Amino acid sequence: MQDILISGASITGPALAWWLERAGFRPVLVERTPGRARGGHAIDVRGAALRVLEAMGLAAAARASAMRMKGVSVVDDHGQELWRSEEMTISGGRFDNPDIEILRDRLSHVLVDALSPPVEIRYGDSIAALQDDGAGVDVTFASGHRQRFDLVIGAEGLRSQVRRLVFGEDKDFLRSFGIALAPFSAPNTLGLEDWQISYKGSAGGYMVYTTPENDELRVCFNVPATLDDNPGGRDEQMALIRAHTAGLQWETPRFLEAMAAAPDFYLGLIAQVRMPRWSTGRVALVGDAGYCPSPFTGQGATLALVGAQVLATELSRTPDDHVAAFSGYETRMRPFVEANQAIADLTTVPEFSEDPEYYARVVEPVLDKAKFAIELEGLD
Repeated sequence: MQDILISGASITGPALAWWLERAGFRPVLVERTPGRARGGHAIDVRGAALRVLEAMGLAAAARASAMRMKGVSVVDDHGQELWRSEEMTISGGRFDNPDIEILRDRLSHVLVDALSPPVEIRYGDSIAALQDDGAGVDVTFASGHRQRFDLVIGAEGLRSQVRRLVFGEDKDFLRSFGIALAPFSAPNTLGLEDWQISYKGSAGGYMVYTTPENDELRVCFNVPATLDDNPGGRDEQMALIRAHTAGLQWETPRFLEAMAAAPDFYLGLIAQVRMPRWSTGRVALVGDAGYCPSPFTGQGATLALVGAQVLATELSRTPDDHVAAFSGYETRMRPFVEANQAIADLTTVPEFSEDPEYYARVVEPVLDKAKFAIELEGLD
């Protein structure tokens, strides 16, 4: 039995811990935030990842917490509807498939709640330093605590601390799309019910949609951003949002007021992680930390869940040979990752936002193939 530290307890980390504990390992999760995940935009579980959730016995719980969208509208500066669909949403795609669209924090809670009591989650701490001596990894935490583990897995996300400590700076691996998203919760002042609105004004736009209970909205502003930008803390980030939304109309002033009071506001760069390898020595990366596809693909959660299952399966095959396990993990996952990351090249062109039929005609066929582009093993 091996002690494995997993950095990150949002989606990838808990999923990996579930599979590792099932295989007889001793996983420990460390999460820099003080508690369970809160806030975030809607994400999708598709294709192979649905099989993973089903094998975990969590598909029903995820569906119970899922979005219940009935359609989407595109509106102008005056709130006039320009286009609508009752067959799909922009964030989740068509309704006539088994895919699950769910808020990020809801999926995280489903996964964390499924962990058995022996699995420890250390909230409010993070990795400060790693020393891999070939026989194990000595970890120094931000709290000052020190502990030795057999393996360390980075599952934190786009701005992975483990990746920076072991593999190098963000600039070496991130492909930026020149934009940052700022999602946050707001009161449902629009009275929407299971509906999504894409505001497209003369000076820009953003997305708004309801939570499953329809008591709140999730608003997602966007601003230009680069890898070198340092927007500072919460106040500086909100000031940046206000500056870039100054010319927007419709409900923008009301949403800016709600943003100031939102407990779950955050600003995050949109980028892909492109790396030649996801492991070195006794340290490996999984999910967004190693191969974030970006929200422009809608496949981040799918890669995270599948990556966690594949990595755990390979480690269980050769529990005394992490080199072979990491090699098998990379060999199996890389074609799947590349197929799904390629979707971003189809959704970042003008046609995606200008042509209502572009998604069904161009994006959907590629997505339908990519989300199943891996053979899963070890699900029984």
